[in-house]
Amino acid sequence: MGKLCFGVDLGGTTVKMGLFTVEGSLLEEWEIPTRREEKGAYILDDIAASINKKVSEKNISSDDIVGIGIGVPGPVTPSGIVKGCVNIGWGDTPVEEILKEKTGFNVKAGNDANVAALGELWQGGGKGNNSLVMVTLGTGVGGGIVLDGEIVKGTHGAAGEIGHMSVVYDETAFCNCGKKGCLEQVASATGIVKEAKRFLESDDMPSALRNIPDFTAKDVFDQAKTGDAIALKTVERLGEYLGIALGHIACVVDPDVFIIGGGVSKAGDFLIDIIKKYYVEKTYHQCKNTPVKLAVLGNSAGIFGAARMVIPGAR
Repeated sequence: MGKLCFGVDLGGTTVKMGLFTVEGSLLEEWEIPTRREEKGAYILDDIAASINKKVSEKNISSDDIVGIGIGVPGPVTPSGIVKGCVNIGWGDTPVEEILKEKTGFNVKAGNDANVAALGELWQGGGKGNNSLVMVTLGTGVGGGIVLDGEIVKGTHGAAGEIGHMSVVYDETAFCNCGKKGCLEQVASATGIVKEAKRFLESDDMPSALRNIPDFTAKDVFDQAKTGDAIALKTVERLGEYLGIALGHIACVVDPDVFIIGGGVSKAGDFLIDIIKKYYVEKTYHQCKNTPVKLAVLGNSAGIFGAARMVIPGAR
């Protein structure tokens, strides 16, 4: 079968896994439940057992496995120690060491958002480039930075925490991180709904959103596409603050491309066009032409990036 590797994306509900060729072809994808009981004590055992079972099922020679990459929902030190994953119960955990001991294979661990960014660079929306910044717009706002094909982790494992850039200087509410004015407060799915509700309360303009109980971020975008004034105002605000954030990042990182992913990105080119409009307005002139594109790997970005981490010399 040639040289192969495994990519693992550890989530709070499921663990996604993939078997890849070193050239980047996904041969098989599957998932197992994330057993969070007893502070996640069984998770690495389950991952190792699933991988070992797949190796046996496929009759793969251990010599053909170059390694296992794993993305985890928390910061990871350069030595492969996960510095706590609150949503699965882990404290400091030497993931690379433990998983290597249980499988016999080389293991590389990374933060899940950073790993997803690497996946998009390798085989997704950033393919063909050397660097990118990925922003994921979901329940929160995450991100990942890849420069010259390598994940930027930062001294404290906090590089790429784009959602906690301060951009809304007059914000009075607190972000979940304890600060005020984070990008996440206006650009996440929950932030979009909150902003729309603020506009509905402060403006008497007619809006279809007033007739939708418990509307979602998708509802806001759907109505914005029809020209609904309140929904458009909300989306424009989102676009402006994302434009500001990307403009700040461009001045520091100057990537080849920005990739927008996460559930909110399903709004498609409508969202991208609004972000681009404000990005060009807010950024340094040397960086104005940096492309802003949609992610294309979806929920598989994590396993692609995890696999990429253990492939020597992959681009």
